[in-house]
Amino acid sequence: MKLQQLTKSIFFVLFSLLLINCANEEKTVPTASATNDKVESKVNEILAKMTLEEKIGQTNLRGTSSRVKGQLPEELKTAVRNGEIGAFLNVMNLEYVEELQRIAVEESPNGIPLIFARDVIHGFKTIFPIPLGLAASFDAETAKKSSEIAAYESSSAGIRWTFAPMLDIARDSRWGRIAESPGEDPYLASILGKAYVEGFQGNDLSNPTSIAACAKHFIGYGAAIGGRDYNTVNMSEPLLRNIYLPPFQAAVNAGAATVMTSFNEVNGIPVTGNEFLLKDVLRGELGFNGFVVSDWDSTIEMTAHGFARDEKHAAELSATAGLDMEMTSKSYENNLKDLIAEGKVSEAQLDDFVRNILRIKLQLNLFENPYIPKDHTGNLYAEAHLAEAKKAAIKSTVLLKNKNVLPLTNTTKVAVIGPLANKPHEQLGTWSFDGEREHTVTPIDAFKKANINYQFVEGLTHSRDKTTKGFSKAISTAKNSDVILFFGGEEAILSGEAHSRSNIDLPGAQIQLLKQLAKTGKPIVLVIMAGRPITITNIIDDVDAVVMAWHPGTMGGEAIHEIIYGISQPEGRLPVSWPKNAGQLPYFYNHKNTGRPAIPDEYVHMDSIAIGAWQSSLGNDSHYLDIGYTPHFPFGYGLSYTDFKYDNITISKETINFNEELTITASVTNTGKKDGKELVQLYVQDLVGSITRPIRELKGFEHVSLKSGETKEVSFKISSEDLKFVNSKMINAAEEGKFNVWIGPNAASGLQSSFYLKK
Repeated sequence: MKLQQLTKSIFFVLFSLLLINCANEEKTVPTASATNDKVESKVNEILAKMTLEEKIGQTNLRGTSSRVKGQLPEELKTAVRNGEIGAFLNVMNLEYVEELQRIAVEESPNGIPLIFARDVIHGFKTIFPIPLGLAASFDAETAKKSSEIAAYESSSAGIRWTFAPMLDIARDSRWGRIAESPGEDPYLASILGKAYVEGFQGNDLSNPTSIAACAKHFIGYGAAIGGRDYNTVNMSEPLLRNIYLPPFQAAVNAGAATVMTSFNEVNGIPVTGNEFLLKDVLRGELGFNGFVVSDWDSTIEMTAHGFARDEKHAAELSATAGLDMEMTSKSYENNLKDLIAEGKVSEAQLDDFVRNILRIKLQLNLFENPYIPKDHTGNLYAEAHLAEAKKAAIKSTVLLKNKNVLPLTNTTKVAVIGPLANKPHEQLGTWSFDGEREHTVTPIDAFKKANINYQFVEGLTHSRDKTTKGFSKAISTAKNSDVILFFGGEEAILSGEAHSRSNIDLPGAQIQLLKQLAKTGKPIVLVIMAGRPITITNIIDDVDAVVMAWHPGTMGGEAIHEIIYGISQPEGRLPVSWPKNAGQLPYFYNHKNTGRPAIPDEYVHMDSIAIGAWQSSLGNDSHYLDIGYTPHFPFGYGLSYTDFKYDNITISKETINFNEELTITASVTNTGKKDGKELVQLYVQDLVGSITRPIRELKGFEHVSLKSGETKEVSFKISSEDLKFVNSKMINAAEEGKFNVWIGPNAASGLQSSFYLKK
């Protein structure tokens, strides 16, 4: 963007804000209750005019897996004209959006507008790091800004509803959709869930640049057996409530307009037909008052589950459970009328579904302003948007190893090798339907712009390439360099929905090439672009530094360049435990102790067992003989270009009552030569509970900037509210007893103290 254009844009924004402030001063803003009463009155007024067929129509979400192509079918227009469709997904032709909306508003019996939806997950045109990468930022503002920009850009295409944020706790890196998750911790996921909802929806859903959020997938989807997508979930109710439910509660509290049901069953009942979860928990306990939409075909898939006899039975089960809208399949459209006539579903139930849907349409102000504002361009790829995407990529990048090789200097002669150094499409990651490769800045693009002294040889044409024909040129280039930058990982298509992997090593011949490069004796910096943690125990000793960039999005190349050359420091910390190999999964830091917890003094590695040894239990604790019991890198882990030292943990009281706060303080010193930022983390352990408790639970974190040699005191406050958990009687309460507390840099280390909670 030219300076003159940028100046005009800034002036326009400031002038708009001034007008908004003046307008707010001149008018009286109605109270929330008055606004709600007005909305409910309008909902009932519309509902009273609707036929049974029109009511059923509002529950129908129609679309295709990518976009409507060719001419709009006349039967589709007729269905809209008759009020038989309530919403569309994946209609990306602006003329079609306008035409379908015009038909709905001007020609349907009650002029009820449509909602146009899209999977806008981590950006629309300006693509941010994948959600797992954004989670590595441990930063609510970064998450909020990403969804705010996504909403602004996508709403210019008529999209007023997104199927995000995904709030599934993910404890298994084999699961493809871990890429879309907020990680393994419910506390972090809750903070991010709230931020995403606030970013998408803004302060007012009626603003034409906001879009309705959809908290998904309710619930337990990330706990599918073996990390296999769509698979069965079995878990106790306390586990569901303590780990998987909190992020959804946070999203509902933040005002999430919609919730999506998950594909999976929970304890034998598919969620789309689960009355307990949808009515008792989501509506009753969480207080959700938006509308619930199924995932793609998840209603009729209940027949494959063996829960529904046929499509009609699936519609009955879904309606009884409280599902408001059906995505793509037609069980409601084909069967609700008959089910109501037979008395198996009441029209009053249908009325509730329609009320929930109309309420959101009114909150989106679609009745008053159904069309895209003519002056709303979305500012696609605006400089400010790209700057935020770059900042997010820097905050998300995690330094896992650094053997005094990073950062590089401008005089370093670099061999850039690997299949992902210049792959603009792959860099965007999963669920980036609308991102455009021609706008992506790759590492090679960034190196060219910065006049870096480098030579580039791919060595492998793509991440799964198993041929070795490019090895010789790559090795020759490496021998003539000072440092090797190897960009490896996995292509975007290898993670995301339906892309689970049983082996999560670097695919193709990447390991083989790295082993050959290591023989040159040149230092190797491994930069990983992937949608999940990649197991690197088989290569870690051959490389001198490891940088986890995730799939970093549109501006990933510039972010990586700045990190590699020390212009910026990597700020990310792991939002998931990094496994040693896939056989260690599922793995998560907040596990239970068991009756025989693994301890270093008793661990026995299989290689140390004598041949012909007498049969014994070898340590009598919970571990694997070949890889032990710890992850490769723990939750919360990440290095900087400086070092930090923790000292002097103190607590304000050794005993607190249920109505008191406890302050925990520690000193953090930057002992290195560079300024830096540390993520200081607070963990708690409830030593004895009415049900067994995790060995640690994240309860707070703070980003602390420290100059070289500087010391700061960092304090956290906790109370009995922070120590609550759901027990076997489904009571959410803290319990009297002793607690351990840590302040430290990750879930596996830190300074420890303890306190007692007393009634």
